[in-house]
Amino acid sequence: MLKNSYKNYPNEKGYFGQFGGRYVSETLMPLILEVEKEYEKIKNDRNFIKEFNYYLETYIGRPSPLFFAERITKDLNGPKIYFKRDELNHTGAHKINNCMGQILLAKKMGKTRIIAETGAGQHGVATATVCALFGLPCIVYMGEKDIERQSPNVFRMKLLGAEIRSVSTGSKSLKDAMNEALRDWVTNVKDTFYIIGTAAGPHPYPAMVRDFQSVIGKEVRQQLKDIEGKSPDLLMACIGGGSNALGLFYEFLDDSNVEMIAVEAAGHGINTDKHAASLTGGKPGVLHGNKTYLLQSNTGQIQEAHSISAGLDYPGIGPEHSFLFEEKRVKYMSATDKEALDAFKYCCKLEGIIPALEPAHALSVLRKIAKNYNKDKIIVMNMCGRGDKDIFTIAEELKIKI
Repeated sequence: MLKNSYKNYPNEKGYFGQFGGRYVSETLMPLILEVEKEYEKIKNDRNFIKEFNYYLETYIGRPSPLFFAERITKDLNGPKIYFKRDELNHTGAHKINNCMGQILLAKKMGKTRIIAETGAGQHGVATATVCALFGLPCIVYMGEKDIERQSPNVFRMKLLGAEIRSVSTGSKSLKDAMNEALRDWVTNVKDTFYIIGTAAGPHPYPAMVRDFQSVIGKEVRQQLKDIEGKSPDLLMACIGGGSNALGLFYEFLDDSNVEMIAVEAAGHGINTDKHAASLTGGKPGVLHGNKTYLLQSNTGQIQEAHSISAGLDYPGIGPEHSFLFEEKRVKYMSATDKEALDAFKYCCKLEGIIPALEPAHALSVLRKIAKNYNKDKIIVMNMCGRGDKDIFTIAEELKIKI
């Protein structure tokens, strides 16, 4: 582990160890540098922070509650389990924390057109929401496959005034949507701001998204101090690109007594070619402007990811997670589609909370590892999204007619 602070990363060139950086076209480089320059100016600016916090509180509904999952705690007969309930945010997930920060930055930069990519649709809905709030046009790129399996969120985006651009190339999912959004950005650099939804992409996006999401962990520290008088013993979150996990973890990265587990999507199994576990089953490479762990062939071709959860269906991961993986600061585990479905049903029945399929992956692993912790220990899991977006996928899997 590092002897100095994890909060010193990334460096001035956007690297977390060997990961991150800026691998973009010459056309895009001036704009990326402008985004970095403006973000550096506003991130410690009192007026910007005040405005950001105003919208977090009055529009998004923060702080989100820290809920003691009493029945699950009793059922697992182990440590106290708390859910950080970011699914109660306006729009139903953690995504809007970052979207609010980025659109305020876009406004300060004088940008008049917003684009985004989305997989599960939660980032698309959050982007469409903040665009409606501030009266800016919104274009969302979304894979054809995801449009079909996330129809409730597609409808919500359209209600909010967003234009949905279907992507029918490649795997027709999140990776391909991001490819198309980047092509759009290169073509429309003068007036367009790209709100990236996860802690990936070219520098400064991985750090910027993490910073805007770090409100999650800051709240957890204060809330647990008020409730239990101590810090958590273990933090848990699901991981696709990795923004909700970093949002929870970042505040505690330098607390050596706080363990962290992030849960990747194992799909049909890590030993199959149908999973999305980039760290467990991938190797370093370059995609979407940054160096990170990727699912790829021996010749370096990006392989298609698979997960029942559209939000985890991505063949890469944010570069800071690749760094934390190699540093062994965070433990990365995985859960299959079936295990996530079982955890989904378990949470519904025991706590009356219908989770998104994404955090259901984290809950699946929590159920397995809880027995390793004494009753005086505290586990906090990020309930980063609610499950109304997944009802049709789940109904199909469970063979329930709706």
